[in-house]
Amino acid sequence: MTDTTPERHTGRRTTTRRWGRFALHYIEMIVAMFAGMFALGLLWSALGIDPSYARDPELAYLLMAFDMSAGMAVGMRVRGHAWAPVLEMCGAMFVPVVPLFPLLWLGLIDGMALMVAAHVAMFPLMLAAMFRRRDEYAH
Repeated sequence: MTDTTPERHTGRRTTTRRWGRFALHYIEMIVAMFAGMFALGLLWSALGIDPSYARDPELAYLLMAFDMSAGMAVGMRVRGHAWAPVLEMCGAMFVPVVPLFPLLWLGLIDGMALMVAAHVAMFPLMLAAMFRRRDEYAH
């Protein structure tokens, strides 16, 4: 005979719900990140600030990382997150260039490779920051 007590099902359901919230929060942060990048990108263009990865790769990446961070920070603060997790998540936008800028300066990668590699790295870095505060992101 199987145990169908509410406690057993509630525990499993609660765990599933928490991981679902965690995943949803990750997706919401990515959406906020792209919203910031899009909105601030339009603003910079309107102001005549338009660095390119071919011409100004460092500035182009740092400006884009700022735009993504701003969107994500606003989204997280609206959701009630404290500054520490907000800054950790924003750090995930900037940390990838620490090893990549020297490769760019040495001519081993170009601006486009910098942008692609940094984006590939930032998503797992965001997840790592979230796992560090798993309970916060699952509620």
